[in-house]
Amino acid sequence: MIIKKQLKTNKHEELIDITHLVSEEVAKSGIKEGYALVYVPHTTAGVTINENADPDVRRDILTGLRSLDFESISFSHMEGNSPGHLKSSIIGCSISVIIENSKLLLGTWQGIYFCEFDGPRTRSVVIQIK
Repeated sequence: MIIKKQLKTNKHEELIDITHLVSEEVAKSGIKEGYALVYVPHTTAGVTINENADPDVRRDILTGLRSLDFESISFSHMEGNSPGHLKSSIIGCSISVIIENSKLLLGTWQGIYFCEFDGPRTRSVVIQIK
């Protein structure tokens, strides 16, 4: 089962918790055991799993990526979004989560984050549930 969702981002860089979106699709699927693959088909965005209890973690991840100072490099790519491409490559474009008893098998403090590095934009998130 493949589900395509649209997501609007609001900032140039942000991490958006999409755990609820993936959880809802798992619940609707009727799958009791399997996996959910979350894929972001963009070259300046990504997806990751990290702590969702403290919102400071999201800010710290973005601060850490910004500290790499890609913005100070003179890139050849003419669009001006090479820092977003690099950050997307570091974070990655997909994650997998095991499904157990019709629920995502995430740790107590884990959440799924869409990572925007060249917004704001309308983005796609693709979820495959098996």
